[in-house]
Amino acid sequence: MQIELSELTALLSRLTPPAAVSEPASSPVRDMGTQIVVADRGFVYVGKVVVDAQSATITNARNIRKWGTTNGLGELVSGPTKDTVLDPVGEVVVPMRAVIHFIKCTRDW
Repeated sequence: MQIELSELTALLSRLTPPAAVSEPASSPVRDMGTQIVVADRGFVYVGKVVVDAQSATITNARNIRKWGTTNGLGELVSGPTKDTVLDPVGEVVVPMRAVIHFIKCTRDW
């Protein structure tokens, strides 16, 4: 079967164009309050956390260099112990793929 160019053009003109590709809706931003963030490669931070689909942004962040606990990291949810060593780092953006878990703090540090 052969089709003339004019017939092909007429057939193609009846097709509806594909829907325009739109930008994905921006992912909702979630304020998680003060959290301990355990990240890939052993990094542990504490600070105010805001997350979206791509990253966790930690403001007023401090790296927890030494936990100073006797019962594990969860002991720090109410604040540092006298033996906890913190290093201020300002703002840290951690890709969500590198977040191991969050631990909700019961009060601000």
